[in-house]
Amino acid sequence: MATRAERYKGPQTAQERRAGESALSDFADYVQQQQALRKPPPISSTSTAKGSAKDAPKHEHAELDILDTLDLADDKPRVRLKYLLLDDSETKDESTKQLQEIIESRLDEGRGECLFDVGLEDNGDGQLLTEQEWDAALARIQGLLDKLKADWKVLMTKNVPNSPVDVGNETKKERGCVGKVMIRRRPVEIDDVIETRIAVVGNVDAGKSTMLGVLVKGGLDDGRGKARVNLFRHKHEVESGRTSSVGMEIMGFDTKGEVVVSGVPGRKLSWEEIGKRSAKVISFTDLAGHERYLRTTVFGLLSSEPNYCLLMVAANNGLIGMSKEHLGIALALNVPVMVVVTKIDICPPHILQQTVTQLTKILKSPGARKIPIFIKNREDCINTATQFVSQRICPIFQVSNVTGESLNLVREFLNILPHHGKYDVDAPFEFHVNDTFSVPFVGTVVSGVVKSGVVHAGDTVLVGPDSLGQFTTTTVRSIERKRIPVPACSAGQSASFALRRVRRKDVRKGMVVLLAKSDTNPNAPAPQPKVYREFIAEVLILSHATTIRTKYQAMLHVGPVSQTCAIIDIDRAYIRTGDRATVAFRFVQRPEYLAVGDRILFREGRTKGLGIVKQVGYDPAKPLNPDVAKEREKLEATGKTAVKAGA
Repeated sequence: MATRAERYKGPQTAQERRAGESALSDFADYVQQQQALRKPPPISSTSTAKGSAKDAPKHEHAELDILDTLDLADDKPRVRLKYLLLDDSETKDESTKQLQEIIESRLDEGRGECLFDVGLEDNGDGQLLTEQEWDAALARIQGLLDKLKADWKVLMTKNVPNSPVDVGNETKKERGCVGKVMIRRRPVEIDDVIETRIAVVGNVDAGKSTMLGVLVKGGLDDGRGKARVNLFRHKHEVESGRTSSVGMEIMGFDTKGEVVVSGVPGRKLSWEEIGKRSAKVISFTDLAGHERYLRTTVFGLLSSEPNYCLLMVAANNGLIGMSKEHLGIALALNVPVMVVVTKIDICPPHILQQTVTQLTKILKSPGARKIPIFIKNREDCINTATQFVSQRICPIFQVSNVTGESLNLVREFLNILPHHGKYDVDAPFEFHVNDTFSVPFVGTVVSGVVKSGVVHAGDTVLVGPDSLGQFTTTTVRSIERKRIPVPACSAGQSASFALRRVRRKDVRKGMVVLLAKSDTNPNAPAPQPKVYREFIAEVLILSHATTIRTKYQAMLHVGPVSQTCAIIDIDRAYIRTGDRATVAFRFVQRPEYLAVGDRILFREGRTKGLGIVKQVGYDPAKPLNPDVAKEREKLEATGKTAVKAGA
């Protein structure tokens, strides 16, 4: 039995805190690897033995991804790109065809967009192009664009005379004409539009809504909240100027990399207009910064499944209050983070320098392990955006929404941002509900993100679980993406479904939508999905004042599910800050649909923990720590005898 001194060991030392931070970073990487194993596809018993060694999980290292892009494999003799770009002999047609195949494969890999280096080979060797050769190379790429059904934009050049996007070459590192070209396919239908989700977080008054208003509308702010008014959803938000709900805003880029805005100043385009005119759409989730709305912010961060996280820091305040909480959650979710320092027009230089120093220190700490890169010019912006898939890099912009300083760099960065995230289209369909609506003449509408699989309008689906753990059978009447009707949607896309014969009060945030037909036999109805009230998870306690024991209750978030949970068993007597333990949880209100490999986050006030589901269901006959269970039974027995003796 732990003494009171053991139970409360006072405030943490700096060494303990550093160890806890480092543990967060390592545990987040571990969770990322475990998530890859989530719900493996069913395989027959005959293929299990053969496939087990082959299908063992591979450990991925973000830092080594760059080696894949260099194409160092020497399996076939490679033709130099310079030859393909400039070949004017009899083999010209063959070279052009080969160049087309290279660009086409890169477009497929980048989901419809790619960056092409003119003047550099794949391994980084310079091609030493003259001005005439540069013009010839660009002319050849331009000639291929119609065949590829794509458009292009020259992002930057070096050593090219009279180029509007020349960035200079002070270091004299590159010789000859060099440049980066973005090639983007023209979308045939709305399904071909590239979608990237970005969650916007930061402390209250950091300028999150204002920044989005300026980016999306194209105008500048007046310093008194003019730009943010269009983003608010409630009357009290307009009055107080503070976001209290999860707001959504979209920003479109066309095939030439230009922001889709209306030609009339001050007029805001509708989502339908942006969606139809765009080749790439950035979906922003505007989250609340106030501590009072932390639960809403955590729900928004987990349910919107963002590809990137945008942390806003006010230059005159620094990284204070909820900014650290939000950064911690983003790191726990292993989402690449970019930072925007706002309000630099009203901030004295020495205060701005303090903010920058503090930001650098926190990002380099063992908990974050990021490499901060301050983006001051176009070249930094383009080079960082191309390498941002590595989660160690953290770009930092310093902007002003009133003067418009550096906003063009942010727009350029968002335009080049590569698609990030792995989704399984072949797995069974699963859709997580993160909002519900009742639309006149349509009925109940649910919105959310497709976790895996594909669904079509008219499919029969199961929606649940309700308070009893039951699922309701219904039909998808219609599907919309970005308010544009579509016939189907697939894994990784955010969408809204109109459901037949379901009342709005019967659906809630956190429910799942699954296909009602069986995978093996489409004519047979699928069995009722299993839901669980209890589950076992491996957790890491990030911060807690005292110790945590059984019967401890906290708010638990699993994707869009947020519900109070009680700890019913631990693999040791108690756990405290920095501990990694196996814990059994029980949902207090109702059972939920869970899968092994789901990421969980639990909190109670400032107490935080991160974990991953290891097993669904819990058998009291098999306690996690038999010795502790026996000791607990003995204590209960002695307590009962003492009560009887007293009576």
